[in-house]
Amino acid sequence: MTGAQRDTDSGGMADGLERLWTPHRMTYISGEDRPEGGYEKPTGCPFCLAPGLPTEESLVVARGEHVFVVLNLYPYNPGHLLVCPYRHVADYTDLDVPETIELASYTQTAMRVIRKVSNAHGFNLGMNQGGVAGAGIAAHLHQHVVPRWGGDANFMPVIGRTKVLPQLLHDTRDLLARAWPS
Repeated sequence: MTGAQRDTDSGGMADGLERLWTPHRMTYISGEDRPEGGYEKPTGCPFCLAPGLPTEESLVVARGEHVFVVLNLYPYNPGHLLVCPYRHVADYTDLDVPETIELASYTQTAMRVIRKVSNAHGFNLGMNQGGVAGAGIAAHLHQHVVPRWGGDANFMPVIGRTKVLPQLLHDTRDLLARAWPS
């Protein structure tokens, strides 16, 4: 049965499109994986927990004195990294000077490493400050480093609202960690 036939059979309007289902994304969208008590408390914050997990579970790529770099569990593109302070702070203005400097430095290094291993054409960098601004985990500041390539926004995300990623997270983590300067 084609996607159009399934849509018609289920009472929907036929649009001629096939569907690529990504039900694993519903965990993020619905918040099912949120810890009891939410992300506001360090005991439930994945960014507070990640540095203490074994490397194969944490997806941490690099560690500094004040910040660490971790793969985004729900990436927009392969190599989508988050630069996070170890300290549980929500707002950029709450960082102290050493944290701010290291966050900026690790963001630059993340860009260099991603370019080296995947030849990214450009980047989206940003922090969503507060839930209203789009932060999924507003309680713990994190800087997004999203690699971009010409044509990476093809019909799948635009029309299909689905992102196709060609590499498993652990493989991406290993590639980036090996290329990270010591």
